[in-house]
Amino acid sequence: MIKKELDIGDKIPSQRELAQQLKVNPNTVQRAYNEMETMGMVKTLRGQGTFICNKPEMLREIKEEMTEDIMGRFFHDIKSLGYENEEITDLVNKWQNKLKEGKE
Repeated sequence: MIKKELDIGDKIPSQRELAQQLKVNPNTVQRAYNEMETMGMVKTLRGQGTFICNKPEMLREIKEEMTEDIMGRFFHDIKSLGYENEEITDLVNKWQNKLKEGKE
Protein backbone atom coordinates (compact mmCIF):
# COMPACT_ATOMS: atom_id res chain seq x y z
CA MET A 1 0.00 0.00 0.00
CA ILE A 2 2.63 2.51 1.03
CA LYS A 3 5.04 1.43 -1.68
CA LYS A 4 2.19 1.09 -4.19
CA GLU A 5 2.68 -2.67 -4.48
CA LEU A 6 -0.98 -3.17 -3.56
CA ASP A 7 -4.03 -1.08 -4.40
CA ILE A 8 -7.25 -0.43 -2.53
CA GLY A 9 -9.54 -3.40 -2.96
CA ASP A 10 -6.74 -5.84 -3.78
CA LYS A 11 -6.98 -9.27 -2.25
CA ILE A 12 -3.98 -10.21 -0.14
CA PRO A 13 -2.68 -13.78 0.22
CA SER A 14 -4.38 -16.07 2.68
CA GLN A 15 -2.72 -16.39 6.06
CA ARG A 16 -1.54 -19.90 5.22
CA GLU A 17 -0.13 -18.82 1.82
CA LEU A 18 1.75 -15.89 3.31
CA ALA A 19 3.16 -17.99 6.15
CA GLN A 20 4.49 -20.47 3.58
CA GLN A 21 5.93 -17.69 1.37
CA LEU A 22 7.69 -16.01 4.29
CA LYS A 23 8.56 -19.29 6.01
CA VAL A 24 7.13 -18.12 9.34
CA ASN A 25 4.70 -19.59 11.82
CA PRO A 26 1.07 -19.22 10.65
CA ASN A 27 0.18 -17.84 14.10
CA THR A 28 2.53 -14.91 13.46
CA VAL A 29 0.74 -14.10 10.21
CA GLN A 30 -2.64 -14.51 11.89
CA ARG A 31 -1.67 -11.97 14.57
CA ALA A 32 -0.48 -9.53 11.88
CA TYR A 33 -3.73 -9.92 9.90
CA ASN A 34 -5.77 -9.44 13.07
CA GLU A 35 -3.81 -6.27 13.87
CA MET A 36 -4.32 -4.92 10.34
CA GLU A 37 -8.03 -5.65 10.58
CA THR A 38 -8.26 -3.94 13.98
CA MET A 39 -6.53 -0.90 12.48
CA GLY A 40 -8.99 -0.92 9.57
CA MET A 41 -6.30 -1.53 6.97
CA VAL A 42 -7.91 -4.73 5.68
CA LYS A 43 -11.32 -6.35 5.71
CA THR A 44 -11.88 -10.09 5.73
CA LEU A 45 -14.94 -11.37 3.90
CA ARG A 46 -15.82 -14.88 4.97
CA GLY A 47 -15.18 -17.34 2.15
CA GLN A 48 -13.76 -14.65 -0.15
CA GLY A 49 -10.51 -13.52 1.44
CA THR A 50 -8.89 -10.45 2.92
CA PHE A 51 -8.88 -7.15 1.03
CA ILE A 52 -7.13 -3.77 1.31
CA CYS A 53 -9.44 -1.03 2.64
CA ASN A 54 -9.66 2.57 1.47
CA LYS A 55 -8.06 4.51 4.33
CA PRO A 56 -6.00 7.32 2.75
CA GLU A 57 -5.52 9.16 6.06
CA MET A 58 -4.15 6.00 7.70
CA LEU A 59 -1.81 5.37 4.78
CA ARG A 60 -0.56 8.96 5.02
CA GLU A 61 0.14 8.53 8.75
CA ILE A 62 1.95 5.22 8.23
CA LYS A 63 3.99 6.72 5.39
CA GLU A 64 4.98 9.68 7.58
CA GLU A 65 5.98 7.36 10.45
CA MET A 66 8.05 5.19 8.12
CA THR A 67 9.71 8.29 6.62
CA GLU A 68 10.57 9.61 10.08
CA ASP A 69 12.15 6.29 10.98
CA ILE A 70 14.13 5.99 7.74
CA MET A 71 15.31 9.61 7.78
CA GLY A 72 16.21 9.43 11.47
CA ARG A 73 18.38 6.37 10.90
CA PHE A 74 19.91 7.88 7.77
CA PHE A 75 20.94 11.14 9.45
CA HIS A 76 22.20 9.35 12.55
CA ASP A 77 24.30 6.98 10.45
CA ILE A 78 25.63 9.61 8.04
CA LYS A 79 26.52 11.98 10.91
CA SER A 80 28.37 9.12 12.63
CA LEU A 81 30.60 8.94 9.54
CA GLY A 82 31.68 12.52 10.20
CA TYR A 83 29.69 14.38 7.56
CA GLU A 84 28.64 17.96 8.22
CA ASN A 85 25.20 19.32 7.25
CA GLU A 86 26.39 20.98 4.03
CA GLU A 87 28.14 17.77 2.93
CA ILE A 88 24.99 15.78 3.65
CA THR A 89 22.95 18.20 1.52
CA ASP A 90 25.46 17.79 -1.32
CA LEU A 91 25.27 13.99 -1.03
CA VAL A 92 21.47 14.01 -1.06
CA ASN A 93 21.45 16.25 -4.15
CA LYS A 94 24.00 14.01 -5.86
CA TRP A 95 21.84 10.92 -5.21
CA GLN A 96 18.67 12.66 -6.35
CA ASN A 97 20.38 13.47 -9.64
CA LYS A 98 21.53 9.85 -9.99
CA LEU A 99 17.97 8.66 -9.45
CA LYS A 100 16.65 11.13 -12.04
CA GLU A 101 19.18 9.85 -14.53
CA GLY A 102 18.31 6.25 -13.72
CA LYS A 103 21.79 5.38 -12.54
CA GLU A 104 20.71 3.85 -9.21
